[in-house]
Amino acid sequence: MKLKRLLTTTAASLLLSLSSAAMAAETIKVGVLHSLSGTMAISETTLKDTVLMMIEEQNKKGGLLGKKLEAVVVDPASNWPLFAEKTRELLSKAKVDVIFGCWTSVSRKSVLPVIEELNGLLFYPVQYEGEESSKNVFYTGAAPNQQAIPAVDYLMNEIGVERWVLAGTDYVYPRTTNKILEAYLKAKGVSDSDIMINYTPFGHSDWQGIVSDIKKFGGTGKQTAVVSTINGDANIPFYKELGNRGISAEDIPVVAFSVGEEELSGLDTKPLVGHLAAWNYFQSVESEENTAFIKQWKAFIKDNKRVTNDPMEATFIGFNMWVKAVEKAGTTDVDMVESAIIGMTSPNLTGGTAVMNKNHHLSKPVLIGEIQDDGQFEVVWETDGVVPGDAWSDFLPGSMDIVADWVPPIKCGNFNVKTAKCSGQNF
Repeated sequence: MKLKRLLTTTAASLLLSLSSAAMAAETIKVGVLHSLSGTMAISETTLKDTVLMMIEEQNKKGGLLGKKLEAVVVDPASNWPLFAEKTRELLSKAKVDVIFGCWTSVSRKSVLPVIEELNGLLFYPVQYEGEESSKNVFYTGAAPNQQAIPAVDYLMNEIGVERWVLAGTDYVYPRTTNKILEAYLKAKGVSDSDIMINYTPFGHSDWQGIVSDIKKFGGTGKQTAVVSTINGDANIPFYKELGNRGISAEDIPVVAFSVGEEELSGLDTKPLVGHLAAWNYFQSVESEENTAFIKQWKAFIKDNKRVTNDPMEATFIGFNMWVKAVEKAGTTDVDMVESAIIGMTSPNLTGGTAVMNKNHHLSKPVLIGEIQDDGQFEVVWETDGVVPGDAWSDFLPGSMDIVADWVPPIKCGNFNVKTAKCSGQNF
């Protein structure tokens, strides 16, 4: 009798396991790796909601390859090492087919070795410093030549800026971007004495001394501007202190690379009118695609006051390209999807077409927007067409001879055109 019960229990357990495995096979799992708590939650929570909206919309269309999409959401809590742990969890335990996630470059750098080791697939939707191209990552945000360099050109050529404050949060994206910008400014004839560089930690809140230094630096009679790579909730007290000090856009304009509609929604924007941001998308741009996207977002989030922003568009483009690549490949296999997605196109929300290039970066338009008192941006400048993203900077000695090309026969993220050698997948 005991043996019979044991055999019955074992058989039931086996059937349950097989049933669970079968159920799991009925869905395509999508990992969502964005901070829902901590200093970056102000920016990243919206991207989690964007992925959920895209999954819901795709499931309404019948899913993908005859299966429903299933979101697997984790919270790395603005903790950079935790991003790596959560990535391993998503790939090894949850068995996700793709991951949409990360905001800061330090979080992406934490994820990179894990996603390459386990051959996962990451879509990274935020502007970054370049100097990287991985077979396992598609970079749908702006590279420096699609944001930072055009912003500096605009300030220099249209506003006549001569003195430069490079202000950033103390981590890899601002430091590398500012290294590129410093080299670029010097190549344009700007002297060391006309460049001020400052870094602050994540979540920095005491801006009185720094803003006072900026005001003093800009008080020499030369037109001065701040190029801001400040990230997360530190932007709120920074902009408030600018207002407290009476620093207007006419005095010292700020052009930001990490401040969009979402960040401004928590601020009194009246003192900030005229300050700038450089992105590839603004909610205020008029196009049929953007109108439809905004309508879809507000219906999904059930809040007419919620705004859209650039990293949401980058998520939208990346998600649509992944869906089309999976359909083309007929599988979610990472290697086959990676090959299928190169050359893939998707509508930009600002009009025109985004293209995924051989270096895993998009071709996108570049826009400069001016802050309005309603928290939106008025576009004051834009490129004539799309700009292909550069994985490696043309202005750094160690990078100007490097290209990324993931199509045979090169198939390398770090290919030296002079030596005709690949120095490794990323570095």
